[in-house]
Amino acid sequence: MTMKEFLTFQTFITPSLLLLIYCVGAVFIPILSWYLAKWIKNSYFSEISTTIEEDVKIGMTFNQRLIVTIIFFLCFLCMEIVWRVMFEFFIAYFDMHDALMKLT
Repeated sequence: MTMKEFLTFQTFITPSLLLLIYCVGAVFIPILSWYLAKWIKNSYFSEISTTIEEDVKIGMTFNQRLIVTIIFFLCFLCMEIVWRVMFEFFIAYFDMHDALMKLT
């Protein structure tokens, strides 16, 4: 890559940045989502959430807790897959651009 290609936007730096952003997002988005959900619950629904938590602890069987845990992990897995597919689309776009630039 030469400086001229870089300054005339014939070569993109975005594909390299996409990999970094993907890795950071794959780790931090679930963590930030968890803390955001806890903050919203504690800020706006503290009385309701306490009542619901007490009812859940008393009324849920092991099988029901297992089902909730499985649903949570499936949602987490789907979130990570969507994140991955989104970045694969972006990278494919830049690969198509590179292929078309080689044709000209």
